[in-house]
Amino acid sequence: MAGGSDARRVTIVEVGPRDGLQNEPTPLPIDTRVRFIEALAGAGLSRIETTAFVHPKWVPQMADAEEVAARLPRGGGAVRFSALVPNRKGLERALGAGVREVAVVASATESFNRNNLDASLDETLREIEAVAREAGSASVMVRAYLSVAFVCPYEGPVDPARAAALAERLAGAGASEIALSDTIGAATPSDVSRLLERVLPRVPAERIALHLHDTRGTALANVLRGLDLGIGVFDSSAGGLGGCPYAPGAAGNLATEDLVYMLDGMGIGTGVSLAGVLSASALLEAAIGRPLPGRVFRAGGAPRPPSP
Repeated sequence: MAGGSDARRVTIVEVGPRDGLQNEPTPLPIDTRVRFIEALAGAGLSRIETTAFVHPKWVPQMADAEEVAARLPRGGGAVRFSALVPNRKGLERALGAGVREVAVVASATESFNRNNLDASLDETLREIEAVAREAGSASVMVRAYLSVAFVCPYEGPVDPARAAALAERLAGAGASEIALSDTIGAATPSDVSRLLERVLPRVPAERIALHLHDTRGTALANVLRGLDLGIGVFDSSAGGLGGCPYAPGAAGNLATEDLVYMLDGMGIGTGVSLAGVLSASALLEAAIGRPLPGRVFRAGGAPRPPSP
């Protein structure tokens, strides 16, 4: 990805089946969730976060994590399926279900960490280190989210130096990729620049992803800034579904269709079919019974922008 905006290839991590659906008031039937995941894979998405091995008391939408994992293809496929685990107990469940890639979460502020994970930040980081050790012993990849890396709903703007130090600690703990997360969708391109200028001397660009929410309509602009600085992995959610129950006012994730549409028009390859993602989002919209917010989805995906 050296060369920033000259890069011709981007990897999209689809988080709708987990980060999107976990915020829905009513859990979807497992058959619907599996069809949604299969539709996303059929659209060419090569990395899909499928579920979360969390306590059903806190996230009832993910209560059937084992069954979801059991119904996904195993080994040798072109798609990397992953699952969120909050701790070693979640990892144990994920390993038992055959999951080969997991994600962990820490927050850039103490307040958000306690509200989101019911633990101090130091406790969470120590748990992540233990999860990474056990996952490594099982040859399971670990991705780490750094929540509220830009702005916290409780503490306000986050010092980029603090977020960069935490990203470095997560990388040192064994996470193969760090997803810097704009959890409440408050970051601007200048914020992205300030944070990446601190992070990249500590963690190489190929180990950094951007996880962006579109609450204030800045997600695509932030993608462009990330591209300019050499980032090649971006998270998104089909139809723009998502939010965060612990982030007041947070809207959905960057919509996968919006991201694919823009990158297609810039001549940057993703391997993802816009029409295929639109079909997956249509399936999801019918299932949840309300309109999805993604702009390209609402517009019907046409006309496609000309490639340069």
